[in-house]
Amino acid sequence: MSADLSDPIFHDEDAARAWLEAELWPNGPVCPHCKVVNKATKLEGKAHRAGLYQCNNPECREQFTIAVGTLYERSKVPLHTWLAVTFLMMSSKKGMSALQISRMIGRPYKTVWFMCHRIRESFRDDSATPFGGPNSPVEADETFVGGKAKNRAFKEPAPKKAVLSLIDRDNGRVRSFHVPNVTAKTLKPIIAKNVEAASVLMTDEATVYSGIGKRFGAHHTVVHSANEYVRLGSYVHINTAESFFSIVKRGITGAYHHVSEAHLHRYMLEFDYRYNTRSMRDFDRMAASVPGIVGKRLTYRRPSQEGLYQA
Repeated sequence: MSADLSDPIFHDEDAARAWLEAELWPNGPVCPHCKVVNKATKLEGKAHRAGLYQCNNPECREQFTIAVGTLYERSKVPLHTWLAVTFLMMSSKKGMSALQISRMIGRPYKTVWFMCHRIRESFRDDSATPFGGPNSPVEADETFVGGKAKNRAFKEPAPKKAVLSLIDRDNGRVRSFHVPNVTAKTLKPIIAKNVEAASVLMTDEATVYSGIGKRFGAHHTVVHSANEYVRLGSYVHINTAESFFSIVKRGITGAYHHVSEAHLHRYMLEFDYRYNTRSMRDFDRMAASVPGIVGKRLTYRRPSQEGLYQA
């Protein structure tokens, strides 16, 4: 489906609710309390708020709306505004700042900033399967996010934050992790958990990968310090990861300007999701992210949830 910001679901609450119900409940209303499907009655009396259902399961009988059990639960922001913000975040290859979105939709910056972080939570895949497989190449590379010393008042070293990214070259998907440091002790459990042992690991010549690579079907390296960036035809390289990092750094520099360490992992979820859905139209990319709102909540009392990667 193709649509733009003029679509009614971005401006009308009833249209947004109907669209969300169709996306999340294709087989009928799902009670978020007992999980029973299509056994609920829509309450349409004047005393009831719009979109309210009551579960007919005798052991439940709870009331609910499409927002209950999702990122939108108990939010005073209208559903159509949530969808509009999600669409805008998905419509720019390198991202769009909360300040820019705030100006575009006429909502306070602090509200939009928090909405953006909640939306980023919807991109988190808790059931992610390992990358690769027999003879399948997986690239692993790290980068550092942060300012430059020349831009700082006293030219002291900039506080850089480390990010490890894994790219399954066969399906073109990326998975990134904010890590406390780039050591074998830190990277080994992440790579072992997220890459199948039969895969072919592709890295640069960093010594942290020499021991890690031994557990995989094969391990190939390129020596950047010797100006080697590809060999064995076009097979051995980490250029896909380098290309992804260039998008990330241009996005942070050009759109966000600064990313705090407490929230870096959420920004990386956003960059990962846009990269992994790069072949989709903007509206389809937004729609594909909506199922991720179920079962996830981020409150003001937990602003730094799951920051650094924990193995």
